[in-house]
Amino acid sequence: MQLLFIADPLASFNTKKDTTFAMMREAQRRGYAIYACQPQHLQWQAGGQVEALVQHIRITDAAPGSTDWFEVLQTQTRTVASFTASLMRKDPPFDSEFFYATHLLSQAEREGAKVFNNPAALREHPEKLAVMEFPQFLGPTLVTRQASAIRAFHAQHQDIILKPLDGMGGMGIFRVKSDGLNLGSIIETLNQNGGTSVMVQKFLPEISAGDKRILIIGGQPVPFCLARIPQGNEVRGNLAAGGKGVAQPLSASNQAMAEAVGAQLAPRGLLLIGLDVIGECITEINVTSPTCFQEIQQQTGCDVAALFIDALEYACKV
Repeated sequence: MQLLFIADPLASFNTKKDTTFAMMREAQRRGYAIYACQPQHLQWQAGGQVEALVQHIRITDAAPGSTDWFEVLQTQTRTVASFTASLMRKDPPFDSEFFYATHLLSQAEREGAKVFNNPAALREHPEKLAVMEFPQFLGPTLVTRQASAIRAFHAQHQDIILKPLDGMGGMGIFRVKSDGLNLGSIIETLNQNGGTSVMVQKFLPEISAGDKRILIIGGQPVPFCLARIPQGNEVRGNLAAGGKGVAQPLSASNQAMAEAVGAQLAPRGLLLIGLDVIGECITEINVTSPTCFQEIQQQTGCDVAALFIDALEYACKV
């Protein structure tokens, strides 16, 4: 197999915890050829096929965290359809350029490429909005551009979380308690006078036990999740915001929830899904570049990367 990873710059990877690196390492262990590029290296000339300027790389034996974890064997331009599979692993934000890249990859699919996650599915399932399809698993949630609606939601629920729709790693998340302190300023910052949509959710006190990342591969939940537990006075459990990651077995209820979501979303071309769950409520559905493979494996021995490459192999055969 020849695998193309469309991702952030390789030099930016923290190989101690990067999930795309874990995928690459497992693929190379199986003897597959690894190629990489960034979304800006995709191009489509009229009358031709979608191409990419790619680097054929080999993962070295460098210690985890080293910057020389890969070597470039060759740089060349190839059609996306010439690879066995392409994996779109660009981190958010879900901006216009990400959107355009998915259109180019959809064209590559029409030319015979296999792309995971499916580009059309990526467009149709923005991280925050995707949860709205599953109201049975949600706490009180509102998406709006109206400041008055946000104030009414706060008046009803008293303790709320506000976040931008295009954030990642806990970026731009605010908590407003019953006193409403700074609510007006936070609305102005996130909403930009009605120009930007905001997600508002009732604060879930179960966050003290962790914001659980539940991975779904090929429609099936991974048996362990990573509970990202806020530290100190921080309300966010995100690892990027200083949360502590603690791997734990899935509860029966979280297992059932993940199975229901997987059964509905996997057939749409979402090979890898990352649910964010607080208590018994889904807060986000991550499909662009879900993470936490290495943290789960390091703490439990469950080889999530191997499960993923197994699923990728199967998806390439059907």
